[in-house]
Amino acid sequence: MIEIKRPQQLARLRRLALASQGLLQAQPFGRGLAGAREAINHIGYVQIDTISVVERAHHHVLYSRVPGYQPAMINQLLLDGDIFEYWAHAAAFLPIADYRFSLPYKHAIKSGQTHWFKNPDKKLMAELLLRIRDDGPLRSRDIETNRETSAGWWDWKPAKKALEQLYMQGDLMVSRREGFQKVYDLTERVLPSEVNSAMPDADEFAVHMLDQQLRCHGLVSLKGITYLRRNTALRKAVKAQVNDRLAQGALAAVKLSTGEIFLMEAGALDRPLPRLNNRLLILSPFDNCVIQRDRLKSLFQYDYQIECYVPAAKRQYGYFSLPLLYRGEFIGRMDCKAHRKTCHLEIKALHFERHSFDEDAVLNAFVTAVKPFCGFQQCDSLSLTEVYPNHLGQRLRSALEPS
Repeated sequence: MIEIKRPQQLARLRRLALASQGLLQAQPFGRGLAGAREAINHIGYVQIDTISVVERAHHHVLYSRVPGYQPAMINQLLLDGDIFEYWAHAAAFLPIADYRFSLPYKHAIKSGQTHWFKNPDKKLMAELLLRIRDDGPLRSRDIETNRETSAGWWDWKPAKKALEQLYMQGDLMVSRREGFQKVYDLTERVLPSEVNSAMPDADEFAVHMLDQQLRCHGLVSLKGITYLRRNTALRKAVKAQVNDRLAQGALAAVKLSTGEIFLMEAGALDRPLPRLNNRLLILSPFDNCVIQRDRLKSLFQYDYQIECYVPAAKRQYGYFSLPLLYRGEFIGRMDCKAHRKTCHLEIKALHFERHSFDEDAVLNAFVTAVKPFCGFQQCDSLSLTEVYPNHLGQRLRSALEPS
């Protein structure tokens, strides 16, 4: 057990975690479409989210790691068969090479485990499958009807549920998206023929999960390896894999001063790591690096909660505050909204954490980051309302004025 007692040790752990996520290097996965493909392959998944107060999370995650990324590239990767859409710990885009590891959950759903809906309408599901087989891919909106004038079973709500059930149990896949609408087709027509579709056993699944998490996080907690997965057999198999690798010396355990224990590959801390730079990153609340809130707090001492689900009167930082990462630390958060009709990015509140930092360097880095971020939102102007601490407000507003 390696005990982390010195600030330099903790800083190196953080660098390992951030480098593994591709958040220290300028273009760790390459650029454009190829870079987006490699990024998803490396980090294992990109979470899909419906909230669009700024650019949706799946685009934001890739924007943070891949220079030249454009939102249309996700759909291109789907069309090319490089990724597929399914459930990880949440709805996600995943590498097509990992398709077989979606099968245990699909099998569980097909065998009666509830995901969204109890008592699925099997008659409706069979009719929808037949329609897709005969007529081709289908969107839920393709079967909407006027409920006041039609008593037919092509009622939108049950049909949508039936499509989702068929998708969750593996009979259908998402072949592409039109806007944010899923287009469903038969799995046999979407899945590339060369993809391994053999059902993994618990040990194979455990090896996959452990290797993936070590690759994309650098260091992991036992709980974090199977984050939000309700699969008892998988958790037991992962624990057995961890114990075996610890006994063989392939894994090392590190203990933080707070008592939390993380696991990493033996010798990982001795490997060369990218240097810290002066680039500030504006991350999504659903970014792979921050989604495990307990890990984030333990490793970075950054207490983060997304507040869009919190009543407005109880919000501390705003509806959808975005974490700010600078030189290996989370130094603040920014609540903003893209007004798409006017192409204006409104920064409602900018909060910097209460610890010492070089103000000039941080403000310069923020201005450098937020201007292209504004363009990523398809906005051509921005405004800043509140800043904490207050004395930074005027300097920032002046720096953000059009030149």
